[in-house]
Parts: sequence; structure tokens; C-alpha cells
Amino acid sequence: MEEEQLIQEIVCGNTLAFKMLMEKYQNRVFCVAMGFVHSKEDAEDLTQEVFIKVYLSLSTFNHESKFSTWLYRITINTCINFANRNRKRRLLQSLEDVWHSAFNQRDEEQTPLEKMEISERNLLIKKAIDSLSDRQRVAFILSKYEELPQKEIAAIMNTTEGAVEQLLQRAKNNLQKKLKRSVGN
Repeated sequence: MEEEQLIQEIVCGNTLAFKMLMEKYQNRVFCVAMGFVHSKEDAEDLTQEVFIKVYLSLSTFNHESKFSTWLYRITINTCINFANRNRKRRLLQSLEDVWHSAFNQRDEEQTPLEKMEISERNLLIKKAIDSLSDRQRVAFILSKYEELPQKEIAAIMNTTEGAVEQLLQRAKNNLQKKLKRSVGN
């Protein structure tokens, strides 16, 4: 079934068609959410929230853009709103994760100190990504996590390819600066 027909079936109340649409895009939405929240549980919750929003507003989809573009916009807005509401809680959770992974996992090849260093490095990377401006973070996540071409990112972000290229370059420069300060090299 073609996507446009699938959408029409959903608008007419066909829940099986919605299940098919959800199965097609669920992993993409989840990956984008992971890029924003870095937590499997939160990403799963966000994925569910996105598809609820899609189901409730699918009748307003006007087919001016591709469905995937519309879906990414909903996903990004939902993730940004969640991230802004939950910054403090996520920082505390990240610190707890560092502690937990360093001392509670059994791995003979890594000492607790090595595990803690790896966890701290991962936390620094997550914090650096989270500290980017919303537009830089969106462009970076769609480019690096979803591996979308700049043309599609531009459509999702409702901007030009040149603007996306600038956002990606600025994000890269900002991440390098932040990580260089944190790591010291």
C-alpha cells in the first residue's frame, strides 16, 4: 500500500494501516529521540508520544511535504520540548549512570577506573551535544544519527541547504571546542 493511501486509510479509521505506518517509521523516530535524550526509556516514551500526536493530527497533514519530513518535524519539536523540561533530571541521571556503569558491571577486561573514564567521556559528549543551540543540535542529530542528506534536513528544518551546512559546521566547531576544553587535548 502506498504511503498516501495508507494515510487516507488511517484518517478513515483503519487502525491496521496506522500500525503499518508506525512499524515503518518507529525506528527512525526512536533514533532521533535517542539523539536528544540519550536514554532508552525516555526515547521509547517520546516515540510513543510522537505517534500519538501523529495519529491525532494526521487529518491536518496537507501533503505539501513528504510524510517523513512532517513526522521528523513532530519528532524534533516533541524532543526539544521534552529536553527543555527535563535538563536537570537528565544530568542527575547521567551522573548516576556513570557511577553505576563503573562499579556494577562485570567485565574482566576493564577496571572500574577504565569503565568510569569511558562513562565520563560519553557523558561529556552527550552534554556537549545537549549544549548546542536547538537548530545546531537538530541538524547534527539528523545528519549524524539519521544520516540524512542536507537537502532532506533543510526540508525538515524549513531552511536552505546552505543554512544546514552552516549549522553543521558550527555544531562541529562548537563540539570540538567544548570537548577540547573538557578533555584538555
